[in-house]
Amino acid sequence: MNGSGSRTAAYGLVPADTTEDVRSRGAEVSTQVAVLPVGSFEQHGPYLPLATDTLVACAVAREIAAAYPVHLLPPVTMACSHEHAAWPGTVSISSVTLHAVVRDIADSLRRSGVETLVVVNGHGGNYVLGNVVQESSARGERMALFPAAEDWETALERAGVLTSPLTDMHAGEIETSILLHAHPELIRPGYETSDFVADDRRHLLTLGMSGYTESGVIGRPSLGSAEKGKALLASLADSFGAYFSMLTAAAAES
Repeated sequence: MNGSGSRTAAYGLVPADTTEDVRSRGAEVSTQVAVLPVGSFEQHGPYLPLATDTLVACAVAREIAAAYPVHLLPPVTMACSHEHAAWPGTVSISSVTLHAVVRDIADSLRRSGVETLVVVNGHGGNYVLGNVVQESSARGERMALFPAAEDWETALERAGVLTSPLTDMHAGEIETSILLHAHPELIRPGYETSDFVADDRRHLLTLGMSGYTESGVIGRPSLGSAEKGKALLASLADSFGAYFSMLTAAAAES
């Protein structure tokens, strides 16, 4: 499935659509689906930018928008990164605030005729997004959270990622690969020699990341490559097809 007609292939963090682009795209589909990238602003070791999770979420959302007729939104760039508070530069908002922001965005979209929202999450610590989607669905509102763990598992296999999801926790093979593909100019030297493994993190919520790593890295970034990053994004875009079909079919039935 192809994305919108007037949309250009290149995107920054903020979509360049005009209101007429959105109007014409909406006229071509029976159900309008908006895609909201949600990232974070937190340490990612000495070589990846603080905005890594936002950049990853935006890269995934751009791949989706290139393949499906969705309304791409600008990202939420600060979220729940409390476990990274020990490192300079990290900024967090409360889970209550993030919950309210996503709810407000969904409410605003519905007032403008966009009934369906997909939240593309780029940060594992944004646990509350699952609650937002559950509660919205229970109210009869159409919302989904993407990618699921199964979507990542498929993507890791297709891309030939060697590190397990448990080990590749933060600033590792996956994130380094996606940025090597999507934003290589933002990666500093050092990822090649920064591997660090801490698979037993049972007290993470109590101790934070600083209880397990001095560098801020948990994973094997040395295994990252642009080729893997490209394959990861392509696989996730393919996986999104099931979400798009489900959400648009549900809308047609209601």
